[in-house]
Amino acid sequence: MRLSHPWWWGAVAVMVVGALFTVGIDTQRALPLRVPLDEAIPTEIAGLEASRLELSDGERRVLAATDYVLRSYDAPADSGTAGSASLYVGYYDRQTQGKTIHSPKNCLPGAGWTALQSTPATVSTTTGGVTVNRYVVQNGEQQALVLYWYQGRGRVASNEYVVKWELLRDAALHGRSEEALVRIVVDIDESEDQAFDLAARIAATVVPSLAAALPG
Repeated sequence: MRLSHPWWWGAVAVMVVGALFTVGIDTQRALPLRVPLDEAIPTEIAGLEASRLELSDGERRVLAATDYVLRSYDAPADSGTAGSASLYVGYYDRQTQGKTIHSPKNCLPGAGWTALQSTPATVSTTTGGVTVNRYVVQNGEQQALVLYWYQGRGRVASNEYVVKWELLRDAALHGRSEEALVRIVVDIDESEDQAFDLAARIAATVVPSLAAALPG
């Protein structure tokens, strides 16, 4: 095996940074939000109004987020607007062993959902386009469209490997590992495109709103 092979050096780099992360894990800074999530995320998005939901004590212990928002967004009864969605945002002021973001790729199957399709998608926001994960999932007869991404330390990311690499790098070099996970779920009632349009409009509001709340 030639040691100059690119993937070999990539693997070595990951191990080195991972080792540095482990050594410096107790020296990371816990960085608080500038604004609590409940205040930062608008309660009215895309003509839908929010109802607050709560995680169970067991779910909060498993997720171990520093702050979170869980909401259902629905059209007012007399508005003539259609559509509904759920939004979860979980923020971690620092990530350590046993306290890290759980990927929806793992959580959704555990909740009974089966992934039918997975592709990246671009969402336009007032601060520019961002790439997010677009999932179509099914549970029994119900299908839903899921958008999710990771946001923090000045960037929005979707690729799980890139997210992990940047976490290790920033923890090792800057003592920072704060990050938020955002997940939007819209039931597919009429068409997948219609569900995506609604999810994308919600994402377009959440991305800049969350950016304003995250540490600088």
